[in-house]
Formats: sequence, C-alpha cells, structure tokens
Amino acid sequence: MDLDELQRRALRIHDLYDELNLRERGRIWTREEFMLGFVGDVGDLAKLVMAEEGAREVPGGGRAALEHELADCLWSVLILAHRYDVDLDAAFLRTMDELDRSISGRRVDGRPGSHQPGSDEPVSHQPVCAPGKRDDGPV
Repeated sequence: MDLDELQRRALRIHDLYDELNLRERGRIWTREEFMLGFVGDVGDLAKLVMAEEGAREVPGGGRAALEHELADCLWSVLILAHRYDVDLDAAFLRTMDELDRSISGRRVDGRPGSHQPGSDEPVSHQPVCAPGKRDDGPV
C-alpha cells in the first residue's frame, strides 16, 4: 500500500469519526483535539516500547498492541497532515533530502563524530538534529 492509499483509508476513518462525533456530541474534533489525541497515542506507544524492552509491565501489551499503537500514530500523522493541508509525500522527501545532506556533510567536515575519507579511525555516533533544530541532543 502506498502513501496515497494510506491517506485515503485514513480519511475514510476520519470521516466516520466525524459522523459519529456529530451524532453523539453535536460537533467534530478540532485540529487541536486531533493533536491531543496523537499525543495520547504517542504516550501509549512509549509505554508499549518500554514493555517490549523489559522496562515496565503493560497489561494487554505485546506485539499486537505495539503494532496497533504504531498504526494509530500513523493515522494521526496522516490526519494532521490533511487537516493542515500538508503534502506529506513531498514534505517527507524534502526532509529526508535535508537530513541526508546534513548527515553526509557532518561525516566529512571534521566536526566531532565525522569520518575523514581515507581514515581508519572509527566514527563516533554523535546525535544528529533535524534541520532547523538546535544541536543540543538527539532528535
């Protein structure tokens, strides 16, 4: 399934939620409410990842729950992109190109964690920030 198909399927579910919310609550969710729902999904995902790593117990957790929460998060990203009129395909490709250039440039420019061509020194794994972010920790 490609991104367009995922977006179409996500929007179908979005429209069903709108119908349900109109019928049950008399209104649809705002963009802010979708964002808050996404934050809740990310929190649930964090707990499941911690459980997968053995750092906590999550009742009803496991692989199926992890897959479900990842899919919920993807749905939220797709819906937020739609609600904010973001061409996610173009934005993703543009961002990956920026990251590729940024990371590649750091590997050969002599900065900490860089690797000089022809050198046998190992590359240290320094955190790399996304474009436009401060370089004070992992992304």
